[in-house]
Amino acid sequence: MASIVLKGSGQKMPLVGFGLWKVTKSSCADTVYNAIKHGYRLLDGAGDYGNEKEAGEGVARAIKDGLVKREDLFITSKLWNTFHAREHVRALAEHQLKLWGIDYFDLFLIHFPIALKYVDPSHRYPPEWFGDDGKVYLQNSPIQETWEAMEGLHDAGLAKNIGISNFSGGLILDLMRYARVQPSVLQIEHHPYLTQEPLVKLANELGIAITAYSSFGPQSFLELNMDRDAKLLLDHNVVTQIASEHQKTPAQVLLRWATQRGIAVIPKSNNQQRLMQNLHCTDFNLSPEQIKEISALNHNLRFNDPADIDVRLSIFA
Repeated sequence: MASIVLKGSGQKMPLVGFGLWKVTKSSCADTVYNAIKHGYRLLDGAGDYGNEKEAGEGVARAIKDGLVKREDLFITSKLWNTFHAREHVRALAEHQLKLWGIDYFDLFLIHFPIALKYVDPSHRYPPEWFGDDGKVYLQNSPIQETWEAMEGLHDAGLAKNIGISNFSGGLILDLMRYARVQPSVLQIEHHPYLTQEPLVKLANELGIAITAYSSFGPQSFLELNMDRDAKLLLDHNVVTQIASEHQKTPAQVLLRWATQRGIAVIPKSNNQQRLMQNLHCTDFNLSPEQIKEISALNHNLRFNDPADIDVRLSIFA
């Protein structure tokens, strides 16, 4: 399986993984089990997804049935915004590990560079973006404080690698000035409508691996009414034409557009055939011209923007 060697740990992260965002609790254990059965080894979860316990049940069943050993899997999770204070980072990581039923994460990310007021997990978990009254409450926890606590997780062996998600270039450069353990991975929204080329170049220069989420662009946001009326990339004539030329699916072409440039992807599908197709998206190559043609679809269209919730969360402004 194609992989990326992570700077620092030297651990291999699969180039194609299975994303757990929007996987429903009722089906999550079976979905994870089937993903592992079909060959997926990277599982990308988060506290905010609300399905960690069920994902862990799928992992446990796969291990029990002899499909994999724990060390065969690369499990990613993320620290939510309400747990950025130094004293909350480890407590929440341990809480999440317990939900998963594992001893360590292969990768643990800061989900957003946003600190929100603490919500006790016994009161509400996952806490999401809002207080009990539906309002957004910020908290003055600087990224440096949170990152130092993340380094503590790495020191304790609770996270083999630590990283960041939804960070812009300026924040990354600032973090690198004080980081004792440098971020292994940057996870970002990345698709042909949002190529983020300067950010990709910066991460490459710094030796930070990139994981793309929402590789299919507006497709991921249809059910949330967050697709911004954008033409579906899976139906775009540029993508479908290239897919036809390679006798591949449009989804495979979109995933290969990323993976061929060394960017990891974490698509999800509840359809068994598409599940397999997505995993096997590295057995062909796009031409340099085709990559340029797909990249030319960029018009800086971002679908996942916290500023839509509250202007004070304008991390991409």
